[in-house]
Amino acid sequence: MKLKALMAATTVGLTALIAGNANAASRDYISIVGSSTVYPFATVVAERFGRTSSFSVPKIESTGSGGGLKLFCSGVGENTPDITNASRKIKSSEIELCAKNGVNDIVEIKIGYDGIAFANSKKSQQFDVELKDIFTALAKVVPDGKGNLIANPNKTWQDVNPSLPATKIEVLGPPPTSGTRDAFVELAMEGGCKKYPELAALKKADKKKYKAVCHGIREDGAFIEAGENDNLIVQKLDANPQAFGIFGFSFLDQNSDKVQGSQIAGVAPSFDAIGDGSYPVSRSLYFYVKKAHQNVIPGLKEYVTSFTSEDAIGDEGYLTDRGLIPLAARDWKVVRNSAVDLKPNL
Repeated sequence: MKLKALMAATTVGLTALIAGNANAASRDYISIVGSSTVYPFATVVAERFGRTSSFSVPKIESTGSGGGLKLFCSGVGENTPDITNASRKIKSSEIELCAKNGVNDIVEIKIGYDGIAFANSKKSQQFDVELKDIFTALAKVVPDGKGNLIANPNKTWQDVNPSLPATKIEVLGPPPTSGTRDAFVELAMEGGCKKYPELAALKKADKKKYKAVCHGIREDGAFIEAGENDNLIVQKLDANPQAFGIFGFSFLDQNSDKVQGSQIAGVAPSFDAIGDGSYPVSRSLYFYVKKAHQNVIPGLKEYVTSFTSEDAIGDEGYLTDRGLIPLAARDWKVVRNSAVDLKPNL
């Protein structure tokens, strides 16, 4: 009886082991989701990785930062992504979702910086706007000067600021799942919101209301959600010279023959201005790695090592030619150490 039980247990163990190995080998490529801003950088790395290594080319989907983190945090296993790209830092609520679903050892990799362009067609004049102008044009509600908040009545840019043209406010931007949207709301919208003394004071009095007012974008047609495809926004701006678009600097840089970035507070989006922090709408770019997949998915560690090499993201790395603003040398070394060892750091 004991022998039968032992044989049965051994059979079950071997079956589980075989099944486990089969599962480990059933996906022979790296699965990556996330940010549309990081997508072109990751695609270049993935293609080079496929050409220069013995591993398959990683599969990358542009789902937006929020959408990617939701997929990434859904669990561990071959049916979940190994990496998610993000144009903003992971939120505490997302770390909690990961933990809830068994995703505990996460490696955060910062790859560089990017600016968010507020751009229009080169067929039109270049704008020079303040953060307050952007908020006043796009906010769902604005102060009326009498202590009240009212639905945004501004129809033209001249309504916002008498020094701007009397052209209709029409802005194409990313959806709520986008890290670009999150960063734009935090840096540009809230940055402009705080220029109103009564709204700045609201932060102390009622933080929840302050966030709702400063982060709320109008829904009356002046702001148009254009999806996660930044190239589509560029095409629409080329077709409609009166409209503006919101997207990462890399797309502006790659399409400089068609579109131009507005100056914000007198500073144009440029490689140097984003790198030194003088351009006011700048953010960090990341990707997140699932440590649990390291010894299961072929090439995962090697891909991370390739992406964080000096040849890729260093001062003269090939990704800088695509618009990535590189990290300072001392920061790159910290990132590189975490990447090579895949050290969980959240």
